[in-house]
Amino acid sequence: MKFVIDPPPQASVAIRDSDARFPARRVYCVGRNYEAHAREMGKDPSREPPFMFQKPADSVVADGSVIAYPPQTANFHHEIELVVAIGRGGADIGVESANAHVLGYAVGIDLTRRDLQLAARDAGRPWEWGKAFDRSAPCSAISLADRIGHPARGRIWLSVNGAVRQDADISQLIWSVPEIIAFVSRSMVLEPGDLIFTGTPAGVGPLVPGDVVEGGVDGVGTVGIRIGPPDR
Repeated sequence: MKFVIDPPPQASVAIRDSDARFPARRVYCVGRNYEAHAREMGKDPSREPPFMFQKPADSVVADGSVIAYPPQTANFHHEIELVVAIGRGGADIGVESANAHVLGYAVGIDLTRRDLQLAARDAGRPWEWGKAFDRSAPCSAISLADRIGHPARGRIWLSVNGAVRQDADISQLIWSVPEIIAFVSRSMVLEPGDLIFTGTPAGVGPLVPGDVVEGGVDGVGTVGIRIGPPDR
């Protein structure tokens, strides 16, 4: 096939203990999926249908990356999340069979330009300008489900410069991983290569240049980044 310009490189995520990589296709994100975080964002934590948004695949960056402080924000936040990597696609997937579509799990950070997100939210506009910017989805290597199983509980945490800010358990998800997979697949055909960021617990907060950010999910892995100065 001939292109008029060189196609961009394929975004991908490492696989733990392997030289193979996971090709990233789409990045789905669940908003307000822990009760305490919904409350800290001023919203009702009731079990309403999941709220979804997306990030571009090329916003995914590796564990250990330096993330330049992004432009057009003065309130740049961290959100630690369990990430699901889809290995088998499908539509109208049932909750009871959803785990069979999971290749593995990772730990991600949903970086957010909070001031832009909240301005969009309050105006009834899409969140993407606050969520879907360059390098906004750091992600650890994927731990394969055939090695770690399908975690339904375990500590999820994030620290900044050694001080813990987010500390919860993935059992506190309002919508479980199988329920999220079923929900997305009713509206979009899930395909191999899709990533799902499943939501963040309470304790989100601001980041500044020089901050060292570390986080993890028990039984899945850890992720770390450093916030660099603005690059423009």
